[in-house]
Amino acid sequence: MSPTIAPLAATPPAIDTSATAFMIICAALVLLMTPGLALFYGGMTRAKSVLNMMMMSFGAMGAAGVVYVLWGYSMSFGGSDIGGILANPFEKFGLRGVASTVDGVTGTVGADGMPVIDVFGADVWIPEVLFAGFQLTFAIITVALISGAIADRVKFSTWMVFVPVWLTLVYFPIAHMVWGGGLLSGAERGFAAWLFGTADGAATVAPIDFAGGTVVHINAGMAGLVLALVVGKRLGFGKTAMRPHNVPLVMIGAGLLWFGWFGFNAGSELAADGVASLVWVNTTAATAAAILGWLLVEKLRDGHATSIGAASGVVAGLVAITPACGSLSPVGSLGLGAVAGALAALAVGLKYRFGYDDSLDVVGVHLVAGLWGTVGTGLLATDGGLLYGGGVQQTVVQVVIALVSLVISAVLTYVIAIVLKHTMGWRISEEDEVSGIDSAEHAESGYDLASRGGRLGSAGAGVATAAAHARQQDETIEGARA
Repeated sequence: MSPTIAPLAATPPAIDTSATAFMIICAALVLLMTPGLALFYGGMTRAKSVLNMMMMSFGAMGAAGVVYVLWGYSMSFGGSDIGGILANPFEKFGLRGVASTVDGVTGTVGADGMPVIDVFGADVWIPEVLFAGFQLTFAIITVALISGAIADRVKFSTWMVFVPVWLTLVYFPIAHMVWGGGLLSGAERGFAAWLFGTADGAATVAPIDFAGGTVVHINAGMAGLVLALVVGKRLGFGKTAMRPHNVPLVMIGAGLLWFGWFGFNAGSELAADGVASLVWVNTTAATAAAILGWLLVEKLRDGHATSIGAASGVVAGLVAITPACGSLSPVGSLGLGAVAGALAALAVGLKYRFGYDDSLDVVGVHLVAGLWGTVGTGLLATDGGLLYGGGVQQTVVQVVIALVSLVISAVLTYVIAIVLKHTMGWRISEEDEVSGIDSAEHAESGYDLASRGGRLGSAGAGVATAAAHARQQDETIEGARA
């Protein structure tokens, strides 16, 4: 996804209006994913935590949007590479030379006077500022995903500091390494080139990460695991059930994520063409199969296929197909998705076995399904995949980029988390956690049980039930603490 910055052209190229319109729509779809995630995560928490959970997503939209415009795009896709790890954060600071032609233009100016890029060298020109906006939405959803691992128990202020710091030190460098021509890309100086050589200045076997298996899901999943370990468990974890308070909200959120993911995956082609069409079908096929894979595991293991399982299967399938969606056949996508759903359904139980409190299963869904999707691409890619007679080289490259991304995310996230733990502190007080983080951190509640005349209507009855269930959980927690 690295933009090709061509020399200043004697004859300004015309912007491809169909590709531009397509990308504006896709960027809007990806932005919608974060409010969808807020609904998905919010419904999965207890009633007393729903607003805080949703605010973590909305807070991420605010902080990530600002830092991406200022230095995020420049660090990820600037033309001045620094050691294959990041680009110069000041080269395009504030989208200088990207959003206008006032100064600092190092590439091509289009016929309408706007800086333009031909991202894949296919003579399809779009405004560079649109590419930056599309990438901004990826940064937002990636850091928002992490919040599910630490639900119910962290200071909102610490989270709001974590977001820009993590993006700057972890996300932007990994995005550059994979998509910006750095060490995890197909560039001549990258790991893949060191492993299997180069041809015409690029790696003979280039890594495949079409829309963010490493940059987004392995990265966020590993960060979620690290934060869950550093922050610690919720009060009562493993002793009392902490069930979702609003399952319909979870399913609405999953539906919005699926809808927005078409912009995420198909939009990464950056043109409305045949590959984008294949990506759309592959995304749908893998997600459908992942639902069935998850539900089958639930039925065999627990005796019931659940709504939460179906919604989680949607996300697991979307995660797995993200890196692979442009390289698989529809049948291969079915296989990838089915395995992803089954693996993620099994993986969510690991937190009870190993004792870490990943509240909303970020590790089980995003890390595990992201690892499988990245490695599975090396097996199932129609061009170079092991199961298609392409040999083991593509699989080896996929394993290497997955592991390197995992290690980088783990180490840097741990450093950030520890520094914040010893400066600002992560945890709210035990009293606030028991009474409810919504009230403690935001002075609000998700549900107002008061009604005119002091009586609850039929709609309020369901809310009252949820609130009573939350109070019962609090009493159980208090008993466990005693």
